[in-house]
Amino acid sequence: MQLLIDADACPVIDLALFVSSRYEIKPILFCDTSHRIERENAITIIVPKGPDSVDFKLVNTLSRGDIVITGDYGLAAMCIAKGAYVIDANGRELTSDNIDQLLTFRYESAKIRRAGGRLKGPKKRTEENNISFEKKFRQLCERVIPTEKEG
Repeated sequence: MQLLIDADACPVIDLALFVSSRYEIKPILFCDTSHRIERENAITIIVPKGPDSVDFKLVNTLSRGDIVITGDYGLAAMCIAKGAYVIDANGRELTSDNIDQLLTFRYESAKIRRAGGRLKGPKKRTEENNISFEKKFRQLCERVIPTEKEG
């Protein structure tokens, strides 16, 4: 089992690496050449800058049962389709049950912006967000690691 992190805009890299080390999950960070995010005890895969280049490399690297951290719903949908477990930086698990609704929201928001409308941006990240992520990520690890060892 691997932990694949869409690292370009991930605010929980260090926290994710800390938790994954407790479960002996191999972490891999994915970023493009404009970010070059590297951490000790993690593999970093750097791809050329380009639209969705990080996303496609991550999807092509993952295996069924891997865990992915991303806030990109399009990437999440591709990972879910390949049998990965997906969680965002706030600890929300993205699944086949909720991804269609999230993609629809993303599409509708883009339509509003293209038409000149404005939407509120995300709220400022808080320590409570980090606590929630850590708790939910640990719960996900506890739930899926025994399943992976059995199958």
